Amino acid sequence: MNILLLRPHPGSDAFGLGPFFRVEPLGLEYLGAALLSRGHAVTIADLRFRPGAATWVRRSRPRLVGITCLHALEYDRILATAREVRRVSPDAFILVGGHAAAAFPDPLKDDAIDAICLDDGEEIITALAETLETGRPMTDIPALLFRTEDGWVETPPLSEQTCLDLVPLPARHLVDRHRNNYHCLLFKPVWLIETARGCPHRCSFCSVWQLYGRSVRERGIATVVEDFATAGDAIFVADDLFWYNRERSIELAEALKKRGVYKRWILVQTRTDLICRSADIMAAWRPLAKDFDIFLGLEAASDKGLSGLDKDAGLAESIEGVRIARELKYGINGNFLVGHDWGEEEFRELWDFVAQYDLQRAGFTIHTPLPGTDHYREMKPRIPDQPWSNFDMHHLLWEPRIGAKRFFELYAETWRRSILNTSGEKSIVDWMRQVRPSQIPYIARVLWRTQRMMKPSAYLREYEATRGKG
Repeated sequence: MNILLLRPHPGSDAFGLGPFFRVEPLGLEYLGAALLSRGHAVTIADLRFRPGAATWVRRSRPRLVGITCLHALEYDRILATAREVRRVSPDAFILVGGHAAAAFPDPLKDDAIDAICLDDGEEIITALAETLETGRPMTDIPALLFRTEDGWVETPPLSEQTCLDLVPLPARHLVDRHRNNYHCLLFKPVWLIETARGCPHRCSFCSVWQLYGRSVRERGIATVVEDFATAGDAIFVADDLFWYNRERSIELAEALKKRGVYKRWILVQTRTDLICRSADIMAAWRPLAKDFDIFLGLEAASDKGLSGLDKDAGLAESIEGVRIARELKYGINGNFLVGHDWGEEEFRELWDFVAQYDLQRAGFTIHTPLPGTDHYREMKPRIPDQPWSNFDMHHLLWEPRIGAKRFFELYAETWRRSILNTSGEKSIVDWMRQVRPSQIPYIARVLWRTQRMMKPSAYLREYEATRGKG
């Protein structure tokens, strides 16, 4: 069967760190590997690059089209993509999957879409392809929400979570044509690797643990080593919580060294309290890359702020975790959440904390209730109708306590205190010195786009333009 897998363009990324992160569609590569192992002909089209969906549909003539929906901000774009596919190929079966689709499928119940995947897709999409070939009933496919003449029907969940080692390594060759366009921060091209899936914690703003029931699944050591060994020299590890399993983390580091796997750059995501009790793990991993960065969800500049997020860690762990990481020569990239209910005092508290602990390599996102979380269900009555693209964590979803104008003045000032402000401590010339001459045009374009985040008027114009337009 001819199968087309689409990664739509997420829409506007005028605000935030989106310009610094454009990574390969790893989930589709895993789906592609699973489908190829069953003898299907698979095409992956990354619509963040040309050509568009209609062209790919005409080229591949698919019986089945899978569209990935990773974040709530993409819902409107997913629907537009599905409708474009439907116009070009009325008989194709259109499946939507991905994290946001599984966590909160309601916005995707549209006549242009035939089914929605409600769990990890590796088992579900292969079962769907078999069903389309054999004519078996759709009700035989687990974790599927499918459209009928009488409405949408949901099938029972998977009998157990998909074992990650049952899926072949990602079919990266299906996106080779775009490889040089995938980048993170200063590094290009970048490879995305997943060694585990899920998180055991319960942060109120996160939809990962609520989708997976606070579980964590891990790939086998040999499989991960092979993935690292065959990937390129710059690696972003996509695990929600790296170094979660102490024994496995040490074993994996030693296995990579034994294989002789060393990289130019690695980026991982973890927690400060985990770092505080895992200095030996971090020491074991540090030699595996010349430059090794950690992304930390720092979230708040006070214990009160952290407790309100169900973070289950305090400010002392944030401070100590950063200290340990720096002592071991890791680079720190953090993120803080900014609340709709903030006043000037909270902003100044954050500015002081960033300055005191030299955390200018940080991002600042607006605390956004993500669909599929308990927090969203609690806050939904306060959220007026508006485009889903506003759920990008850089838009206000409702009127802030101090008014939108003053909020955006303070929010833009927060970004001006980061290293992204080329008029601040790190000039554009300083940025250029950190990349190869061939990458100067890339970093110049990215920095030019991010300077918009320093302008309160840019936020305010978009806020006023999108209110009440859902």
